[in-house]
Amino acid sequence: MGTAEITLVKNSKELREFLALPYLLYKEDPYWVQPLWTVQKQLFESRNHPFYGHGEIQCYLARRDGRPVGRIAAIVDHDFNRVHKESAGFFGFFESINDPEVSRALLEATRDWVSGHGAGFIRGPMNPSANYECGLLIEGFASPPQIMMTYNPQYYAELIEGAGFRRAKDLYSFYLSADDLMVERAERIARQALENKGVRIRPIEMKNFESEAQRVWEVYNSAWSSNWGFVPMTREEFFFLARELKDIAVPDLVLMAEVSGRLIGFLLALPDINQALRHTRSRFLPLLLLNVLYHKRSIRSMRVVLLGVLEEFRSTGVAAALYTETIRRGLRLGYRDCEMSWVLDDNVLMIRSIELLGGRRFKTYRIYERE
Repeated sequence: MGTAEITLVKNSKELREFLALPYLLYKEDPYWVQPLWTVQKQLFESRNHPFYGHGEIQCYLARRDGRPVGRIAAIVDHDFNRVHKESAGFFGFFESINDPEVSRALLEATRDWVSGHGAGFIRGPMNPSANYECGLLIEGFASPPQIMMTYNPQYYAELIEGAGFRRAKDLYSFYLSADDLMVERAERIARQALENKGVRIRPIEMKNFESEAQRVWEVYNSAWSSNWGFVPMTREEFFFLARELKDIAVPDLVLMAEVSGRLIGFLLALPDINQALRHTRSRFLPLLLLNVLYHKRSIRSMRVVLLGVLEEFRSTGVAAALYTETIRRGLRLGYRDCEMSWVLDDNVLMIRSIELLGGRRFKTYRIYERE
């Protein structure tokens, strides 16, 4: 067996190999769900993607005997470093065969690249930041990932820790089924918020999508500003992602919380489109879309992707009210369970709100760090 060779991804052929590697590594894994090929290509192929307005990415492939056996991306996010006054670099899109030589070589190449760009430490996985997919799955391998959540083999943690990385932060996913929902308790908390603070909850107005998204963007950057690892989204980046999700979104699951017409919180839940994507591993777009359309009608799960409440309203029960209203509407639409993810491991207020509804923690993701 030859030594692993690490090379830069420099052209379209090598980028195709980079994007295709998971299809080889996970071909026997029943829980892996392929990403939307076109979405990943947009990030890596086009420097018009708004992430490049404040970030840089360099991709690497690991080969052995000429065959790809691993991949990684080195990332610098200048907005993150400006906001946090840090010199951070990141790694993401990590995949590897179960071989410490391969993973260590990939992670070392990434450390060298971010160090050359002024980084004093490296953190990850970030794909490419906390505003997208992030974290390494370390607990909860017995089910497939929901929409916009990561998945990986159990041995990845050993590979990354073996290369000198240590825990920086854990992220939790919670599961709530219709059978476990504490309806009366949840509705009591929601009523208190609505009556005491005059909170009005309504679905997004899709006919006014641009103006609604503008208001959500402003609350998002304010509500999340003190969260660990958060980096504010530029308007261009937020609208780019919002338009990507618009076709998936169900208006009744995108809720706005207002007081006297002022937006003070929002919640974005999405149907778990991964339940449809699981039925094909083809990269041929027409076949992929056909499968998604066919199986979309059978989706019975949803995921709360984003929840933001302005700081002055966080202890009033607005988050619980948003959760409750989302679940009530989801049940009416035929959804039977919900994932709430991700939640920082020290976000006690949010964890309590979810547990009061009957949610239980069922997956843990880890962000690693190394000097």
